[in-house]
Amino acid sequence: MNKENGESENYVLDSTAFLALFEDEPGAETVQKLLESAKKGEIVIFTSFVSFTEVFYITLREKKEEEAKKRIKLMNVLAMMRVESSQELGLIAGRLKSTYRLSFADTWIAATAIFYDAILVHKDPEFEQLKGKLEMLKLPYKKSCKG
Repeated sequence: MNKENGESENYVLDSTAFLALFEDEPGAETVQKLLESAKKGEIVIFTSFVSFTEVFYITLREKKEEEAKKRIKLMNVLAMMRVESSQELGLIAGRLKSTYRLSFADTWIAATAIFYDAILVHKDPEFEQLKGKLEMLKLPYKKSCKG
């Protein structure tokens, strides 16, 4: 999982990657392995601030607040770097939003991957539009439609 020049590969975990992990969906093992590699210092994982919000509200809708808070607490201790909003990221996200039919949150997550020259780990078909714009590691998509 290392680049040829000896630098660590960068990854960005989309909210769907975290949900796959927490729900033990197909792809959870891949996310777990990436997190273990990051803990060993073999790779670097970045996560957009937006993913924390998405995981929280999706979990809150589907489960209880206690579970939503528990997941955020866990995300805060995982071997990854949380990326906050910045002017530069905002401009990249804005360009993506003006060009592609992506959700506001997904533009920030994709912008983070572009900014850090990172591989975007996701299971969201919405990102298919960005093929060729950034490298992706697609986890198995759910059989049913996204709601």
